[in-house]
Amino acid sequence: MPSARSPFELSERQCAVLRAVVTGYVGEAAPIGSKTLSALLPISLSSASVRTVLAELAELGLVEKPHASAGRVPTERGLRHFVDALLPAGDLAPLERRDIAWRLDGADADEVVRVVSELLSTHTRQLGFVVAPRLERLVLRHVGLVRLSAERVLVVLVSSNGSSHRRVVEVGEPLSQAELDRITALLSERVDGRTLPEVRQLLAREAEALRHQANRLLALAVSVGRRALAEQGDPAVDLVIETRLALLEQPEFRDPRRVRDLFEAVETKTRLIEVLDRMLADEGVCIGFGDELEEPALRRCALVAARYGGPGAGLGTLGVIGPSRMDYPRIIALVGFLSHAIGERLG
Repeated sequence: MPSARSPFELSERQCAVLRAVVTGYVGEAAPIGSKTLSALLPISLSSASVRTVLAELAELGLVEKPHASAGRVPTERGLRHFVDALLPAGDLAPLERRDIAWRLDGADADEVVRVVSELLSTHTRQLGFVVAPRLERLVLRHVGLVRLSAERVLVVLVSSNGSSHRRVVEVGEPLSQAELDRITALLSERVDGRTLPEVRQLLAREAEALRHQANRLLALAVSVGRRALAEQGDPAVDLVIETRLALLEQPEFRDPRRVRDLFEAVETKTRLIEVLDRMLADEGVCIGFGDELEEPALRRCALVAARYGGPGAGLGTLGVIGPSRMDYPRIIALVGFLSHAIGERLG
């Protein structure tokens, strides 16, 4: 969810210490003490001075001490300030870019979504996911009709990016495969270069124009086409999670209840889609933390996500879910890079 810039005006020392707390916490998966922080800082501060700054940050609610004798960890508010105001620029290593390009080049259109989901997981060691493109938003190239029985037809829709989608419809009257082939040729002319809603509008206009004409084949093609391409209610969301194993390596998910709650949230796909719809702007990578996500199962988690496939709602979304202890610069760079790459491939 897009967030306003942080309301905190921190001093240079406070910014440096908060950045070091987040960096150390990401690396160690444990509270960070003042001696460790003093070694991480780019400026010279004694342990006593570090403790003073930590107390100031704690008063602002940016860090906390989880145990009486422990060091400090960033709070969600502290992570939000870090992401909004202190985040260093991140990038992918050339080897990572080559690996991603090689994997995507070797995948056909129907495999791209699964490949990207796997890449997100393996390159972050978190839970990578992709919401596959919705058929209504794809530009089509071809339609095929295959006779299954006297009145049942398999409809194969091929999009401009090469992905295929299948549905079975009742056509209302017995049709031979030869008739279906002629209807296919007429429909393919109308489908090529249009989205499903655009094709439906075109067929509705042609149906009206054909009311007083005697062109049986064209009238039959329009009638069959309208049935074949009709809206089918609210289509199921195709949420692709290729592997969950990487996330289980994170120490935060040694608690079985926490793992169960998270997996339940992603298995109940509509809950995650609702979170993404609230969170995402039209462009760019967005980051949400815990309570910001308004989903109990994602409490103490972070979500880094982006849309892909053009302006507006795009074709779909992708991202990473994991503990709030993430390497944000690198993961934001990866999500942004893959959203651009899959958008180019499928757009």
